[in-house]
Amino acid sequence: MKLLLLGFGTVGQGLAELLINKETELRKGYGLDIQVVGISDMLKGSLHNPKGIDLRAALDLAKAGKMISELPGAFDGDALAMIEQCEADMMVEATYTDIKTGEPATSHIRTALEKGMHVTTTNKGPTALYFQELNDLARSQGVEFLYEGTVMSGSPMLNLARETLAACTISEVKGILNGTTNYILTRMEEGMGYEDALKRAQELGYAEAVPDADVLGWDALAKVTIIANAMFGVKAKPDDFPCQGITEITAEAIADAKARGKRYKLIGKVWREGNLVKASVAPEEVDLSHPLAGVMGGTNAITFTTDILGDVTIVGPGAGRAETGYSALMDIIHAGGKR
Repeated sequence: MKLLLLGFGTVGQGLAELLINKETELRKGYGLDIQVVGISDMLKGSLHNPKGIDLRAALDLAKAGKMISELPGAFDGDALAMIEQCEADMMVEATYTDIKTGEPATSHIRTALEKGMHVTTTNKGPTALYFQELNDLARSQGVEFLYEGTVMSGSPMLNLARETLAACTISEVKGILNGTTNYILTRMEEGMGYEDALKRAQELGYAEAVPDADVLGWDALAKVTIIANAMFGVKAKPDDFPCQGITEITAEAIADAKARGKRYKLIGKVWREGNLVKASVAPEEVDLSHPLAGVMGGTNAITFTTDILGDVTIVGPGAGRAETGYSALMDIIHAGGKR
């Protein structure tokens, strides 16, 4: 199975490490002999080798801050040129996220699907903005469009709904979809002020220098939109749903909620109300008896409300190098079975 990697940053390198470390298990367990035949990265350079790229060597160069294009097979074209020239079975799209336009990732995905490649992406932009179009295109081409890593990183939330809960009717999905805000709220409950908790999150790498996407709820909103489109069959954009972040929650409000047996969480939610599908992102007071209340720090969690099993909750990482790389690996295994 030949792979093309777009993006060789945290996710791309995490996946490359897994492909090396899991090579024997992939071959024996799934019959997959995987070769990476193309890598395109705006900062680290690009490679194209139909016989397979030396991933160990590429990782060594990337970790040393050097250009991977020092290796044999240096490629001068951009990502779209790479897609056109690379004869790969599947593309892994892990470039930067632009939630306003979805570009350039949407063009990458569309081009790969039109060429007949399976695609997996960890990029929330295209999946939140153009899910139906890309999904329909994949079906028309007889290939898979997969996106497990867009919601809870390597925690198999979308796979769980699509496969394990396939016979259930899901009436509501709600959860903690942003680890940064969950970390901040956890520290505030311990007595930190908002600004100090945010600063600590930035020091640990949970929050960006400009943290708006997290603290204003935009990251969670993109994930809620993906859930609404992929699981509930609507054709929604992030702007269709109300969104409120955590910037107005005070330490006093958190202490008051705790005294009443509740805990503040930033909750992303999608639910059915009659024939309508609704969604929102907002801080909520969650009963301490609910599984989501016990999820602290940078961890993510989500609860499915089903007709047969009642509530099913999954807790796991929502970010990370190996964790997000693993989400792409899950999708590769899934697509590998469809060849």
